[in-house]
Amino acid sequence: MYKVVRRDEIVPNVHLIEIEVPGIAEKAKPGQFVIIMPDETGERVPFNISDWNIEKGTITIFFLEVGISTAKMARIKSGGTIYSVAGPLGKPTSINNYGTVVCGGGCYGIGAIYPIARAMKEAGNKVISIIEARSAYLLYMEESLKEVSDQFFVSTADASKGTKGRVQEVFDELINSGEKIDRSYFIGCTFMMMNCSDITKQYNIKTLVALNPIMVDGTGMCGCCRVSVGGKTKFACVDGPEFDGHEVNWKEIFERKSVYLEDEAMAYQTYQQTKCECS
Repeated sequence: MYKVVRRDEIVPNVHLIEIEVPGIAEKAKPGQFVIIMPDETGERVPFNISDWNIEKGTITIFFLEVGISTAKMARIKSGGTIYSVAGPLGKPTSINNYGTVVCGGGCYGIGAIYPIARAMKEAGNKVISIIEARSAYLLYMEESLKEVSDQFFVSTADASKGTKGRVQEVFDELINSGEKIDRSYFIGCTFMMMNCSDITKQYNIKTLVALNPIMVDGTGMCGCCRVSVGGKTKFACVDGPEFDGHEVNWKEIFERKSVYLEDEAMAYQTYQQTKCECS
């Protein structure tokens, strides 16, 4: 069991959870993830590490409540416990002085790009951060990202703040304004990462995306996280989670993600109904 130092719903349906795991906090690097089991009978779910504090021995992640496991996590109170946390897993982001680096995030990806942006800034890069949400009230970590960015942009689908649209619209505007971009990172929904990769491909800008398909063991043995990159089969948990966005077979990923959507929705609705009846 691991102590939950803090668990808050920071904006509607986006939760922050800070967990006391000294061993992981000491070794965590930008781009890595952990696999969490909320309770003994729960499934194993991967989450990007958004921050860590070696002195406190804690890691921080952001997650959306979308299924049974995240529903269980969303009900843990600060001071409570979580059953299992394994990590850090995955290959860390390659941090160097590339020049100008763009970090784009949406949903849980807003928190996930933070350690990458911070590390890139510390390495001497010019960092441009872009975050997106459906509306202004769903944005978070703005001040933290501003602190580690040379330029910071917001995009909202309803134009309630920043540029109307998504990350790709802001990125396109940067290119058209003459900004020379040497490398880009995108973390968030599959659709956003695909669209941004399509834009950067036109300009031959090295682009990395974090792929989070279904993972079970996180060691490459189960084969659940197979992805096709550059015509070759890769395993997101051990070969990634970051891959070249220009070489990812996005059609395959969308098809794989949709296979269990109906079953997942049914299970989640049944779980929620049971909880309501018992309360």
